[in-house]
Amino acid sequence: MNKMSISDIKDFKGKKVLVRCDFNVPMKDGKITDETRIVGALPTIKYLLEKGAKVTLCSHMGKPHSIFSAEVKLNKKDQKKVDSGEATKEEIIAKAKKDEPKKLTLAPVADRLNELLDGKVTFAHDVIGPDAKAKRDALKEGEAVLLENLRFHWEEEKNDEGFCKALAYDAEIYVNDAFGTAHRAHASTAGIVQYGIIKTAVCGFLIEKELTVMGDTLDNPQRPFVAILGGAKIADKLNVISNLLEKCDTLIIGGGMAYTFLKAKGYEVGTSLLDEEKIGYCKDMMEKAEKLGKKLLLPIDTVVTTSFPDPIDAEIEVETVPSNAIPADKMGMDIGGKTRALYAEAIHGAKSVIWNGPMGVFENPTLAKGTIAVAQALADVYGKCTTIIGGGDSAAAIQQLGFADKVTHISTGGGASLELFEGKVLPGIDCLNDKN
Repeated sequence: MNKMSISDIKDFKGKKVLVRCDFNVPMKDGKITDETRIVGALPTIKYLLEKGAKVTLCSHMGKPHSIFSAEVKLNKKDQKKVDSGEATKEEIIAKAKKDEPKKLTLAPVADRLNELLDGKVTFAHDVIGPDAKAKRDALKEGEAVLLENLRFHWEEEKNDEGFCKALAYDAEIYVNDAFGTAHRAHASTAGIVQYGIIKTAVCGFLIEKELTVMGDTLDNPQRPFVAILGGAKIADKLNVISNLLEKCDTLIIGGGMAYTFLKAKGYEVGTSLLDEEKIGYCKDMMEKAEKLGKKLLLPIDTVVTTSFPDPIDAEIEVETVPSNAIPADKMGMDIGGKTRALYAEAIHGAKSVIWNGPMGVFENPTLAKGTIAVAQALADVYGKCTTIIGGGDSAAAIQQLGFADKVTHISTGGGASLELFEGKVLPGIDCLNDKN
């Protein structure tokens, strides 16, 4: 990793530091239901406080209503209310202005941080307003303030220069520790440095770990290197597939995206998820794998059912069929037993593995066996192989299935990790100071 981290700065005492965190945590009735991201940010925050810095923390929370956008546009649901006469646009906007700040406030995060950090964190009820300025001015060495939700300002996502200057205020050092938003060129993730407002810009321990573990594995993997891609859509992973074929020794395909590959092989896939426009692309990727001498593994048997479960965890009748014999009235929902064994064998022989995307509808117990099998295979090689979970649904799956302590690294960013797998430059990383 050639980007500077906070450990490269020798003196933080008395320095005013702006830290971009990812506190976009799940909430229910005003209560935090999963504090993984808060806990993940603690090492960086504690380090800065112990070094005597005056710390301003900032983050977004959720996707606030369009009232916080540059142009107020109603979403489809609200527009239907207007069209049907159920409510006027003005009524919807007025309600959103009242409700959204209550739903998406970072106040509960500040309360939890204050508990975890021995009362050293206050909360500013605005981002660049008088409360934020007053509380930033009042900071003593070893204290922190968390600003309100950045996305209550449309200028955040638009990377507005004026907003960047106001957000920076009098900060001398910028620390980005929000890997989950590092692929976004927003004011708080990139603009604040790109506009030259804060000159000293480094990553925190969380991003440093992401880049060290994932970046090094992608660039210099121990071999054999196995990449596993699942999930629903080919379109989401077009460049990821192409880039990983050049880096890995074996590429395993599962999930809904597998059926477009199977169709490209000339198989019928029944009513399974299919992207007709990407069949040619899948043929190209299979040819590319052959030319490069890489293995591209596809399901050899498939768990099928007549319809998608509703609700998603409902009991469902299934059967397992060869992948080249999916009935016309059935849809593939998971990889079969022979495929599970095939994929596990490839993982057991690996020295490096990255995984993004479940093998089937893992939210349903009957259709989770493929995803469980991959998770179990990764657990089997724990300690003998570098195993990386690339965020998103696969991270959720490995947590839910109880294997989180049996993998080397679980990424905190789904979109960001995918773009890293794709070989893209992440704006929130690219803007940071180089070590040399």
